[in-house]
Amino acid sequence: MLARQFVAAGHPVVATPLEADVILVNTCAVTAQAERKTRHELRSLHRENPDAQIAVLGCFPTLRSEMSRDFPGVSWVIPNADKARTVDLLTAEPLSPSLWREPTEEAEMLRTRAFVKVQDGCDNHCTYCIIASLRGSSRSRPLADVVAEVRTLVEEADCQEAVLTGASLGAYGRDLEPDVSLRTLIETLLADSDIPRLRISSLEPWDIDETFFELWDDPRLCRQIHLPLQAGSDVTLHRMGRPITLGKFRRLVRAARAAIPDLAVTTDVLVGFPGEDEHAFRQSYAFVEQLAFAKLHVFPYSPRPGTPATRLPHQVPGHVREERARQMRELGAEQRHRFRKRFLGRDLEVLWEKRRRDGRWTGWTDNYIRVVASEEADLCNQITPARLVALENGYVKGEALK
Repeated sequence: MLARQFVAAGHPVVATPLEADVILVNTCAVTAQAERKTRHELRSLHRENPDAQIAVLGCFPTLRSEMSRDFPGVSWVIPNADKARTVDLLTAEPLSPSLWREPTEEAEMLRTRAFVKVQDGCDNHCTYCIIASLRGSSRSRPLADVVAEVRTLVEEADCQEAVLTGASLGAYGRDLEPDVSLRTLIETLLADSDIPRLRISSLEPWDIDETFFELWDDPRLCRQIHLPLQAGSDVTLHRMGRPITLGKFRRLVRAARAAIPDLAVTTDVLVGFPGEDEHAFRQSYAFVEQLAFAKLHVFPYSPRPGTPATRLPHQVPGHVREERARQMRELGAEQRHRFRKRFLGRDLEVLWEKRRRDGRWTGWTDNYIRVVASEEADLCNQITPARLVALENGYVKGEALK
């Protein structure tokens, strides 16, 4: 969203930090590890381009305002409450004339897939998470505003895919009129816009039921659902404060796959949570293995000061957490390989994003498979069929079909 706003204001996105006059770092602080990565990234970017001005956005400056100001090169510290005003804050005074250039390839990429933030904040109270404190309670954008943005993306920017996002997306509409929900938002977008593809980002499993998958009767809704699991143990889920059971999660995934052929179900898994002994980890590993996800995001538990989980007994040693994360990531790599292999020899629609340095085009199927293909013609921002022919490192080799 911010990138599109800057481009619209005449400030193009560039390919590397070294080319930038201004660098925006949108930060996370959900774990102590995320904070460490933010600090490392800020120092690294300044070393790479000491002449650039840096704007620090998001959760890190919300939590660590003074610390954020102390990093070399930082000119703006923008907490979550002000993030929507970023473009105005950075352009309050005229920037260098060198910032006004012709659109770049990176700016053109913004047309293909647009992330549309429809909700922020969280009313959940997972014991390991600080998002509710950093983002506040759940807040939804008016339905009409979201529809207007998506229609503008289609009609003025020729955008081919909109991705609905939010800190707690499934809570959309609960603070609006009684008859507004994420389901009504999706139905309205499909009815009142010509967006070729609509993709849903992460949904907490307790925010939907099995009837939700009826929405996929419209083929424009991308066949991918991200349902965070976090742990494959009911005991661990209870300690995490997550109001879901393995039985309900399993039924939800099975219902989704029954309703949506070739669906990609992806998930998050947190290992080494306080009290997770070897039996609980093995149970979690077996549950993930059984459900055969298309992709796993695996994180070792990282104590987050200010959260209840830091006070729980039986904290798991760091080296054990890392080893469990390694094992779970290996399982995730196997599952991703098996999911992509299922589609070899088949023709799937691909949204082509850009031409790579090696001259090949790269893009995504609607069910979250990255495809790379050799093609002389300009495929940028087009959805065309491609035959998936071979697995390569991190993607599938395809042949664009005329």
